[in-house]
Amino acid sequence: MFTPRIATLLLLALAAVITPAARSADTTPDTNAVWLAEHYTKFEHRIPMRDGVKLFTRVYVPKDDSQAWPILLTRTPYALKPYGADNYGDPSGSFRELARDKFILVTQDVRGRYGSEGDYVHVRPFNPNKRAKEIDESSDAYDTIDWLVKNIANNNGNVGMFGISYPGFYTSMGMIDSHPALKAASPQAPIADWFMGDDLHHNGAFFLTQNFGFFYNFAQRTEDPLHEDLKPFNFKTPDAYDFFLRMGPLANSVKLLKNLGTNWIEFLAHPTYDDYWQARNIRPHLKNVHCAVMTVGGWFDAEDLFGPLETYRWTERLNPGITNVLVMGPWAHGGWGRGDGDKLGDVNFRAKTAEFYRQKIELPFFRRFLKGDTNYTPAEAHVFETGTHQWRRFDSWPPKQATPRTLYFHAKGALNFNAPGDAQDAFDEYVSDPAKPVPYTLEHTAGYPRGYPTHDQRFAASRPDVLVYETEPLEEDITFAGPLTATLHVSTTGTDADWVIKLIDVYAGDFPDPKPNPAYVAMGGYQQLVRGDVFRGKFRNSFEKPEPFKPGELAKIEFEIPDICHTFRRGHRVMIHVQSTWFPLVDRNPQTFVKIPTARPEDFQKATHRIYRGGKAASSLTVRVLPAGAR
Repeated sequence: MFTPRIATLLLLALAAVITPAARSADTTPDTNAVWLAEHYTKFEHRIPMRDGVKLFTRVYVPKDDSQAWPILLTRTPYALKPYGADNYGDPSGSFRELARDKFILVTQDVRGRYGSEGDYVHVRPFNPNKRAKEIDESSDAYDTIDWLVKNIANNNGNVGMFGISYPGFYTSMGMIDSHPALKAASPQAPIADWFMGDDLHHNGAFFLTQNFGFFYNFAQRTEDPLHEDLKPFNFKTPDAYDFFLRMGPLANSVKLLKNLGTNWIEFLAHPTYDDYWQARNIRPHLKNVHCAVMTVGGWFDAEDLFGPLETYRWTERLNPGITNVLVMGPWAHGGWGRGDGDKLGDVNFRAKTAEFYRQKIELPFFRRFLKGDTNYTPAEAHVFETGTHQWRRFDSWPPKQATPRTLYFHAKGALNFNAPGDAQDAFDEYVSDPAKPVPYTLEHTAGYPRGYPTHDQRFAASRPDVLVYETEPLEEDITFAGPLTATLHVSTTGTDADWVIKLIDVYAGDFPDPKPNPAYVAMGGYQQLVRGDVFRGKFRNSFEKPEPFKPGELAKIEFEIPDICHTFRRGHRVMIHVQSTWFPLVDRNPQTFVKIPTARPEDFQKATHRIYRGGKAASSLTVRVLPAGAR
């Protein structure tokens, strides 16, 4: 079954890649493969790197030679189909807008993938001390750009890079120690740290369902990889919750993946933040960036929300004086790269946000820094405010005007900004059973629904193993802008536990239902997930050296949750859920202190968890409140 993640990453997410005509459903007649062949000439090159390895590179050059054109480069681990100099594909999404405006459009198979030579390494670590013929993804980008400006006819000497998801990571790598010709880079949904917040883990908790099928596909090798399609994993059921529960402990996943589980085994062999993961943390290496940077992400990106926010922050910190801006919209993973971006799941944004981004933000950015068009000045932060459904421009992110305020948990499920007067030993508790984990969605799919970060949470609020805290109906709109900080004072009868925090917008009871509403979802009282994240409790003091809980002993857990820009409207309520399973999005914690990738069935135990809410043990969520009219 072709899961949404695989479909997104292998076929759709790379907006700069031209997809085959049969797969480009949204391509208009004036920009199909025939149009592309009329206006561009396609070339295929094998570009030598400093170590002699040759990388397969596809180049589309405008037939208009009235002037020189800039180069736009995307480096990808996904296929550049259709291969063959005479085979043209349909341009889609971002690529369509850029093709119409005339750029030399270049895409490259990274080393070890498809048409390129060499060995492939996942999130290949940056090497800051490279010798003459030593390589990393930064040097491969540098060598590629150097060859392109010297060998591609009619280029103006200006190069840009962009890409979504994994290609966003390669764009980030290409910014480091920038080639002098690189004038603009746009890492979009880039990977920043696979243990702390992107794709594979969040705060040490392993993300199961969105990675299992993806890495099964990624590891496949066909007899003719340039032309044959990959075969997705056969789950034999549309129900991932049932599939992974029957799978049992995480160790059993290796048997299911069989000979395609090499990378999976490699990941599971590193259950702590050891040298393997630390070497793949790109953030401290984002130095010597000499080009303009526009980092792009989606507020509801299930895979890489952490990455763009961290890439923007660290690029800003380590490269003072450069143009470095952030764009965040109401999108799932890669949702800005194609389609309208007017809705996600049941939530309607009342605007074609992706179309606006491609035409009014992305294209003008590249025109300014590659073509010298001075009519566009990017905002420091151009973000979409959900709830009110409007674009906002800020001169910093988070906005300087946003004031930290703390939402405290109270007795009887109350939630407000007042510090509780309860005694320090006041608590709420629930029993967490790994055999009956809380689902993260009610949709039945073998993959995961792209829109789950906006899904209605009423099903979870009714479970006894989910604590619910909510405000009274709001008398005025309130806007949260920036990161969230969860502070939990907890105890458990076990020796390990996960802690999931969800921030939810509870719609007013008279909220109008959309017309038409084919799913018959009643929006009155809808509990829209705004942000959710998880922390693996054993890492509360150190991600390198996990520690067990002492049963019954009070412990503090504090962690940052990725940013939001959301307005809770008058008449709505702010709600917080606390739970310890989020399945099968996150693998099950046995709730005993063991290495989870090798846990046995008998290690999985029920445990009673307490959340304290009084005195110095007052659990809370700190938000940043934006004054009305702030910019």
